[in-house]
Amino acid sequence: MENWIIPQDWAHFTPQDHIVWDTLYARQSALLPGRAAAAFIDGLERLELSRGGIPEFGALSERLHAQTGWRVVAVPGLVPDDVFFRMLAARIFPAGNFIRRPDQLDYLEAPDVFHDVFGHVPLLSDPVFADYMQAYGEGGLRALELGALPALARLYWYTVEFGLVREAGGLRIYGAGIVSSAGESRFALESESPNRIGFDLERLLRTRYKIDEFQAVYFVIESFEQLLRATLDTDFAPLYARVGTLAELAPADVLASDRLFTRGAQASASKSLAESPS
Repeated sequence: MENWIIPQDWAHFTPQDHIVWDTLYARQSALLPGRAAAAFIDGLERLELSRGGIPEFGALSERLHAQTGWRVVAVPGLVPDDVFFRMLAARIFPAGNFIRRPDQLDYLEAPDVFHDVFGHVPLLSDPVFADYMQAYGEGGLRALELGALPALARLYWYTVEFGLVREAGGLRIYGAGIVSSAGESRFALESESPNRIGFDLERLLRTRYKIDEFQAVYFVIESFEQLLRATLDTDFAPLYARVGTLAELAPADVLASDRLFTRGAQASASKSLAESPS
């Protein structure tokens, strides 16, 4: 694991790099109040991410560790699955050590330092979400042993990256893939297109996802405590076995048992399914 951690070498970032960070930060911090979960907004303040420029990971880790025992380290890019899970299980968050170009403000395929730090790290200052991320890392190691990684990856995608939470009388965004994107921050809450479905672990694990477009479905949790308890209190081995006997679901599919907060316009063109292994 330690072999994948590299020096951040904060001095290698250029003035333009810091301008890109500040541009993205200003845009998202103005857009997210009233849209993002309260814990995310609080995390921005607790970790002093508004200081300007790409954060220096040593100082950021000191502030974060004081809150929940997590720290942020630089990695050269995507790390192997087992390394990633071991890092999360040890309360270490790996962050990319580059930032997008000015012409990539609205979309970047590979996660950069803005996605990783602005998108993920604020919630790591929340004690319950911090515990969830550690539990996910420990669960990832077990999933590798069980050959169930594709199913568990869906849990990360639909919570850590693209999750919604119900609070303050409405829906709020918390997934890093949403809060770091101006377009999806609006789309996830305001578009009539996607389905927004109450969190159900088995149903989520059956649902495929796409990485190159806005989401067709978002899963809504009631609280981070619900997410943590679902992870800690579930025996995943028999759940993986059961999911393996059931039909996979397309992102736009709607089940009769789904608790829909809003039903997307595209759902009328997709097949409405009943719970069935076929």
